[in-house]
Amino acid sequence: MRLLFATLFLGIAAIMSYCTLASAAPAHTESPQFADGKFRNPVRMREHSLGEMARLWWNFMFHKPQGTMPTAAIPVHALTQADLLAAPDDTLYRLGHSTMLLKLGGAFYLTDPVFSERASPVQWAGPKRFHAPPISIEDLPPIKAVILSHDHYDHLDHAAVLALAAKTEHFLAPLGVGDRLVEWGIDAGKVQQFDWWQGTQIGGVRFVATPSQHFSGRSLNDRNSTLWASWVIQSDALRLFFSGDTGYFEGFKEIGRRYGPFDIALL
Repeated sequence: MRLLFATLFLGIAAIMSYCTLASAAPAHTESPQFADGKFRNPVRMREHSLGEMARLWWNFMFHKPQGTMPTAAIPVHALTQADLLAAPDDTLYRLGHSTMLLKLGGAFYLTDPVFSERASPVQWAGPKRFHAPPISIEDLPPIKAVILSHDHYDHLDHAAVLALAAKTEHFLAPLGVGDRLVEWGIDAGKVQQFDWWQGTQIGGVRFVATPSQHFSGRSLNDRNSTLWASWVIQSDALRLFFSGDTGYFEGFKEIGRRYGPFDIALL
């Protein structure tokens, strides 16, 4: 019975992925990270076989180790817009998972905003958050820039991006991820996208997209059609590294050589 359930679950997930998600973003063939129609890591990642993937899903659904779920409600310190506006510069708030709110130079910057209950293409199934965000999108002050690391559902929340559009001046994204935002209806004039080692300056804060060892995709047929990145964020007072998702790789050494040492690393 459990095997039948797992098979049906994977089949439904595959159908939803093909039927409900947008097509792959346009390729950026000029990028050194792009080859044979896909973005790639400098060191090739080992691909899981079909059998390995089936075992991973089976263990995920039926054999989670002890301690992966909270046994009680997680304490969350609620925030208000007044709290944020009164906070000093160089303040950092973690809103959940990789969603960080930074106050730098009197402006607010948001990384990988995920505010939905589930990191999934649907809200009735998929990984569910352990606690609600400490503040809603509606209560956030104006956002100077949203910084995106890649397009996986637990880092790029379609509903949150659309809700943030009106109060956000800039969206900074790796190559191809910016195309997704425009496809979703975000004003193209607000969107900037970057290859590794490229960046921009906004409000006196420097942003540089740096390498990471990962992959991308939001459906079964668009794997690695967009780039993934970590970010270096530099203000007058602070030097931060935001990793997004990454495995350990030699790129850390080069990022540190070019932009370190860092006051804080958000991993």
